[in-house]
Amino acid sequence: MTVHELSRTEARRIAVRAQLLDSSRPAALLDVVRHLTLLQLDPTAAVAPNVDLVAWSRLGSSYRPADLTTALEKRELIEFKALIRPAEDMALYRGQMAEWPGAGTLTGWQEHRRDWVRANEACRLDILARLGASGPLPSRELPDTCAVPWTSTGWTNDRNVTQLLEFMALRGEVAIAGRSGLERLWDLAERVYPDDPVVPVDEALRIRNERRLRSLGIARARTQEVPVEPADVGDAGEPAVVEGVKGTWRVDPSQLGLPFDGRAALLSPFDRLVHDRRRTVELFEFDYQLEMYKPAAKRRWGYFALPILYGDRLVGKLDAKADRKGGVLRVEAIHEDVPFTAAMTEEVGREIEDLARWLGLEVLRTR
Repeated sequence: MTVHELSRTEARRIAVRAQLLDSSRPAALLDVVRHLTLLQLDPTAAVAPNVDLVAWSRLGSSYRPADLTTALEKRELIEFKALIRPAEDMALYRGQMAEWPGAGTLTGWQEHRRDWVRANEACRLDILARLGASGPLPSRELPDTCAVPWTSTGWTNDRNVTQLLEFMALRGEVAIAGRSGLERLWDLAERVYPDDPVVPVDEALRIRNERRLRSLGIARARTQEVPVEPADVGDAGEPAVVEGVKGTWRVDPSQLGLPFDGRAALLSPFDRLVHDRRRTVELFEFDYQLEMYKPAAKRRWGYFALPILYGDRLVGKLDAKADRKGGVLRVEAIHEDVPFTAAMTEEVGREIEDLARWLGLEVLRTR
């Protein structure tokens, strides 16, 4: 197979267009999630929750958080493993769920989880019975009849029902049916997931890789394992090399040779365009870290700085915070990685104003 030779500019444009961040905006929320394959849940709302900020970056001010609430209530979208996915995609995971804690030779930690669930079989059955009779329910209303407590050095220590529910969700027995505020409501998976034919595991992995590549445009075949969602795509797409970057890539051939018309965009720190920090450095030559966990004195760009996209380049970071009580979006700084032209300043300024209007706030520049 021919190995495609791409410049960095071509690779970046493929990535931006695949992430729906060029000038051609998608029409609706479901279109966005079905193409991106996921929205990552994160409680941080210094500007807006990640799911809403990612949707706004694509749809603009036509997006309303109520649209997401409605889609979840109608089960068009499903919450699974701290990700919101199209409901129909759950058929791509059910086969792997049936193999929990994994197929073939198990690792030590897989065996530990399997043995702990087996030791608490009575509690698992009690939970299923309670949900079957009265679900959806929050975890605090489910019986803790565990014979063996869950031990951990972290926050999950002795949180038996919560931990058992997590494993039961990975087994495909229970699912998140909704939320009451921030509290998850659990029910039997058969009441939540569509009754679609389960896709065999190998075929499902292939389809998931293909869909992930379609949403990223260009990615590595193999990368280090990362939490939540893989960043690699296996054998999906076609091989490519990028000028000035070591190693080979996989590229979505449908993205090759297309015209590109960019725009300015403000991105969540968890946005999939920048989520793989190594890829961000290699393709965009963009240095970025989320600094919310650093002491204030050691932050370079701010607590929750938003990467700034302009065309096919990541050009800076916006240090801003939504002060909802004060009714303002506080803009502490705009860090320019490259000197902004007048056109860049104007377009980025318009995005900041649009962000503030969408939040129902006024822009307040503190510097």
